[in-house]
Amino acid sequence: MDSILAEFIGTSILMLLGIGVNANTSLKNTIGSENSNWILVSMAWGLSVFVAVFITGQFSGAHLNPAVTIGLAIAGKFSWSLVPGYLITQVVAAMFGSWLAYIVYIDHYRLTKDENTVRGSFCTGPAIRSYKNNFFSEAIATFILVFAIFYIVEPNLKIEGEVVNFGLGALDALPVGILVWVIGMTLGGTTGFAINPARDFGPRLVYSLLPRKNKNADWSYSWIPVLGPILGAILAGLLYNFIM
Repeated sequence: MDSILAEFIGTSILMLLGIGVNANTSLKNTIGSENSNWILVSMAWGLSVFVAVFITGQFSGAHLNPAVTIGLAIAGKFSWSLVPGYLITQVVAAMFGSWLAYIVYIDHYRLTKDENTVRGSFCTGPAIRSYKNNFFSEAIATFILVFAIFYIVEPNLKIEGEVVNFGLGALDALPVGILVWVIGMTLGGTTGFAINPARDFGPRLVYSLLPRKNKNADWSYSWIPVLGPILGAILAGLLYNFIM
């Protein structure tokens, strides 16, 4: 399987399952909305990462996240020449996966009139709006994610004998899923732990295109879950290089 195709498939699966749990625990008349809780949401996102990484890790490294891709490149564990293709693929796949989740739950979206609930099933938002603190929350949570991944990843792609990609193989899928779950339960309460620019921007864009009245994609906040995770990943890469 081509690495770009694998990254598309993996990110699409992640978003389908992740947005799916958001929809299941928040929309009108779903089974999950009757018994929703933060542990379930955090666990489901972690297990969604596990499933997506398990399927595609051997082909693309299963970054599934621009912050992970950038962090690995900063640390010298991923070729910079592959970064643009991965980033574009991740965003497009995030849009596709979130659209699939929307189709699965379309009847429940039609019944749900609260636009904050509908938007919240697609993208993140702060519990308390404070751009400085929200930015710090996303940066530190992503720092933990990427820094921990550095000690999990192994070489998985060689071109003409040269290692160009470090990624998460099947055996490492479970630890990374648990890592995302832990971050969600411990650091996710302030902003909803986007920790992934594609995960937030792609679905937010899809939501903004839906045929709904009174929709508000909250673009004024949208830079936080994009730039915060990127900064956290860069700092993780720099610290890893310094330590090693």
